[in-house]
Parts: sequence; structure tokens; C-alpha cells
Amino acid sequence: MSRFIDIYTDQAPRPAGHYVQAKRVADQLYISGQLPIRTDGKLLNDSDFETQAGQAIDNVLSILKAAGGMPADLVRVTAYIVGVVNWPMFDKVFAERLKDVRPVRTVVPVPELHYGYLVEIDAVAHLAKVS
Repeated sequence: MSRFIDIYTDQAPRPAGHYVQAKRVADQLYISGQLPIRTDGKLLNDSDFETQAGQAIDNVLSILKAAGGMPADLVRVTAYIVGVVNWPMFDKVFAERLKDVRPVRTVVPVPELHYGYLVEIDAVAHLAKVS
């Protein structure tokens, strides 16, 4: 039996490259960077920042749920956002989605992201031990 468990869910977009949605290692869950893509594959790269940020966060939360976790299990979130001007909107959408949950977070302003997206988010969570 492998020490690593690959996590996939149809409640988040399928990986478009050579990676998994998430990987569980003991009680740690590492969630790959999530772009604002709906589960039906619809790309939201033409949507406004608020819509894109909400979808990317929702994708992270769907993968977390598929692994048996909940928002309170998030330990660290890293968000790559195009333009520092979008930081306040990211904070607003993040707070709306996570409510009282406050993981460690880093927001990294970048000049551009793949396919013209405005946000990408990855995360680390701590889950109950696998028995």
C-alpha cells in the first residue's frame, strides 16, 4: 500500500496536466493550484475577479471535502493574484467563503497567470489520521 493517496473528485475541474487534484500524505493534504474553472470544464477567464476568486476557492473546498476534510482543516492557503489592486476583493471573497475559519495565508501579486486567469489558489490541510 502506498504512503500517498491521490485525491480526485468530479466536484472540481479535472487536472489539465501531469498532476493530481490533491495528495494525502498521512494526516496532511496538499491541494494543487486551482484555477477558476467550473466542474463542467467551463473556463471563467473572461469573468470578473470576484467570480474567478470565488470559483477557485470553491474548487479548493470541493477537493478538501472529497478528501474527508472541512474548511476548519485548512492550515495554509496561497493565492496568486494578477494585480495587487485585486487584493481587497480577494480578501472579501475569501472571508465570505471561509467565514470564521482563518488559515495561514499568503497572497502573491503576479503579473500574469496561464490562459489569462486572474487567480490561482493552492492549499495544505491537516486531516484526521487514516486508520
